[in-house]
Amino acid sequence: MIGRFRAVARRSALLVPLAGAPALLSAQSSIPGYSPSAAYAQRQLEQAAIAGPVASRAKAHSAALSKEPHIAGTPAQKRTADYVMAQMKAMGLETELRTYDVWLPHATSVKITRMHRDTSALDLVEPPIASDPATQLPQYLTVNGSSGAGVGEGDVVFVNFGLIEDYATLDSLGVSVKGKVVLSRYGRSFRGIKAREAQKRGAVALLIYTDPLDDGFVTGDVYPEGPMRPLQGVQRGSVFNGAGDPLTPGYASKGNAPRLTPDQTELPRIPVVPISAANAQALLSEVRGTDIPRNWQGGMPIRYHIGAGPVRARVEVTTDAATAGTKQIFNTLGYLRGTEFPDQYVYIGGHRDSWGPGAADNISGTVSILEAANALADMAKKGQRPKRTIVFATWDAEEWGLVGSSEYVEDDSLRLKKGAVAYLNQDVSAQGSQFGGGGSPSMRAALRDVVKSVPDPRGRGSVYEAWRLTTGTRVDSLEPAMGDPGGGSDFAGFYNHFGIPTADWGFGGPAGTYHSAYDTHAWMEKFGDPGFLYHAASGRIGAAFALRLANAEVLPYDYAEFARTMRRYLTPVERGLTQKGWATAGVGTLGAAITKLESAATAFGTARDAALEKGVAKPAKDAANAALLTVERSFARDRGLKSRPWYRTLIYASDVDNGYSSMVFPGVNEAIRYGTEAETNAEITDLVQRFEAAAAALDTARAALTAPGR
Repeated sequence: MIGRFRAVARRSALLVPLAGAPALLSAQSSIPGYSPSAAYAQRQLEQAAIAGPVASRAKAHSAALSKEPHIAGTPAQKRTADYVMAQMKAMGLETELRTYDVWLPHATSVKITRMHRDTSALDLVEPPIASDPATQLPQYLTVNGSSGAGVGEGDVVFVNFGLIEDYATLDSLGVSVKGKVVLSRYGRSFRGIKAREAQKRGAVALLIYTDPLDDGFVTGDVYPEGPMRPLQGVQRGSVFNGAGDPLTPGYASKGNAPRLTPDQTELPRIPVVPISAANAQALLSEVRGTDIPRNWQGGMPIRYHIGAGPVRARVEVTTDAATAGTKQIFNTLGYLRGTEFPDQYVYIGGHRDSWGPGAADNISGTVSILEAANALADMAKKGQRPKRTIVFATWDAEEWGLVGSSEYVEDDSLRLKKGAVAYLNQDVSAQGSQFGGGGSPSMRAALRDVVKSVPDPRGRGSVYEAWRLTTGTRVDSLEPAMGDPGGGSDFAGFYNHFGIPTADWGFGGPAGTYHSAYDTHAWMEKFGDPGFLYHAASGRIGAAFALRLANAEVLPYDYAEFARTMRRYLTPVERGLTQKGWATAGVGTLGAAITKLESAATAFGTARDAALEKGVAKPAKDAANAALLTVERSFARDRGLKSRPWYRTLIYASDVDNGYSSMVFPGVNEAIRYGTEAETNAEITDLVQRFEAAAAALDTARAALTAPGR
């Protein structure tokens, strides 16, 4: 359901979302990490922060930032950086523009020729819509980011979603893709995995389309009549299976940094081109050969076949790699310096770049960050500055492989390892009315508590109450499900690389304009967030959450919930070992280590609350916080995962064979999937030791708060 709440006047747009705020405030009292008196004062500060974001201003930001396509490495994208910098300077924030020179080859031409009874070139342009000015501007070519250049020609083979299991099905049917042009549906895995698997099996080119069954007319009216993808809509996106500049893996792409050549990387070598469902139908309608398995049929009005042929395709891609492959990107940073702990940092960030105008992905996140920044900057002007430094960041080139944020964390690694308290991610923060959240289990309780104080724009009580309603969470003892930080957005550098706690949230709804020319301000006004109330609501959450973390006397991580969440992942590990016929004793040892962490977390929570109730000296709180900063970092291994050394945390990672889905305990589960029993036992032993180190850090924090004379 699309949020269609509209304010009839500017004043009502400002006041309606805040109705009931005093009642929400009075319904809560204590805050973990705060003394009783500090908690009351903090609630007042958070209400002031929640009152700051303004829907009409959010709309203006959205219009300015999504007025044109702004692909990373283009002058239009630099203009978005200039806009954000100007806004943050006007707020009175200290600002920094951080630049990197990264491998970012742009397509200069793309052509697909269909060959069967006749020969014809496919029309690859997304047609403009008369009522939407942004769709009438020049588009970025329909080539996937980091596609290989060259020519691939062969019979067309349909491979369903292009998953590893789909190729196993093809093998069982005796169908090879070697020398063929592969046609795959989007979905079920990251497009980079689709490219990797097609290339591995000898395909000469890959075409990817979004089936109407997934986000087109089968699911709803298409744009401009509805929010879903038109048949001519195209989903662009990167096919790089990594994070950061591929030529400078693990270190910042600055100055004279040593660089690999593209041939030394795992960038795709074959042309990879996204096409519309209309063009996919033109190719697939006359493909014959092997019949499809029953569950491979999509939503186009034809019977799907696997092939190969008799339809052939010729795919031609050229890029500027030889002349201008390296391009400059721009991260913007706004600092609100802390009064007591200026060297401890709470980050709230999201990317600015897109594949088109990007109103949802991710101008919505950028706008929410600006609104949070404006709210807290206004409070600072009144003398209400945070205790820790809050950093408002917008990243460049996320769409090409989390490039801007990854370069930043590699560049500022020492500062982050020492003083980063948390990273709050805003990626597609508003394109509907249904709230969702996720991140590190240690951060979830705090996020839930914050959204209990933020009014729902549709008048359904708080955002938290509306969340429970829309998710059908009726049992008081249960909470709505929250997502895991596997990968795929800008939190990866902070969490997956360094083990810095992270959280994310946003408001969603029906949408079929992802990575297309139709992700526009006009679409957002009509379908995604009429009135821009949810942009403001996401900003309210960000302002209050950042302030909660920045002002805490003792950092409010919840490692009891973290441990309880980890325990749920033991059964799949045991099942995997059993299926291999391997010993399962290590699961019991791991379970005991998790129990040890939960016990330490529970004891710490009790001691923290008692100490704050009675009063505790600043040196004791400082020592406790220093220990708390090491708890989640304990799970980040310097040598990283065997499959991907850049990914260091042993708690969550994206699945190496999927890219979108999260893999829990990735060191252990990848060893079960690909390694030996001995390798798996070594990974379990390592993980056990890290749980024990995390528990020891909590014990250190507790001792600091309970030591005599604290």
